[in-house]
Amino acid sequence: MSSSSAAQSVVEHIVLFKLKDNTDPSKVNAWVDGLNALSSLGLTLHLTAGALLRIRSSPFAFTHLLHSRYKSKDDLAAYAVHPTHISVVKEGLPFCDDIMAVDWIADGLTGPVGLSPASAIRVTVLKLKELGEAAKGEVLEAIKGIKGKFGEVGQVTIGENFSPGRAKGYSIASVAVFKGVKEMEEVDSKEELAKPEKDKVTEYLDNVIVVDYVVPSPQSASV
Repeated sequence: MSSSSAAQSVVEHIVLFKLKDNTDPSKVNAWVDGLNALSSLGLTLHLTAGALLRIRSSPFAFTHLLHSRYKSKDDLAAYAVHPTHISVVKEGLPFCDDIMAVDWIADGLTGPVGLSPASAIRVTVLKLKELGEAAKGEVLEAIKGIKGKFGEVGQVTIGENFSPGRAKGYSIASVAVFKGVKEMEEVDSKEELAKPEKDKVTEYLDNVIVVDYVVPSPQSASV
């Protein structure tokens, strides 16, 4: 996977899946392996897929996540229509109860683009009430402020979703990257530090999805 310490702009792509409870685990494992193999297409800067660590907040019972990064919207579009990608997605459709996807431009990303195994990520996706642009900007700034209070957060990206088709009306998303689960849980223990920023935006929120995920090693991506 590519990495860089210079500030750059990448495209974030998150897909959340809810798999049926009675699905044969061997089929799920093969499908997750197929998702992770999409990193070989050469269009992605980073790609990881697997079971969620936990759901912290969500009206949907998601079970799995795919996170990938791209140099541009064009690369994401090429990935989306690539025959291998389409084939892998179709393999999973019979045992997927629900799918949601969000895409955003991560301006000013610093640090590695490719995330190391055992890295923990927290994905937050917001559904806003009907707002003007000023209020939407306030929400974005408040979220940036929350993430900035915690030194344990190694990397944060946030932006407006530009692919509304499968987003269920959710319009703002962010990814916070931690060295591991320990660092993520240290942030949770200091949650009160973020209360002022959270209070600023609560009135604007219709719903919130927050899920945690740990990047697996290539040998343990199956679940």
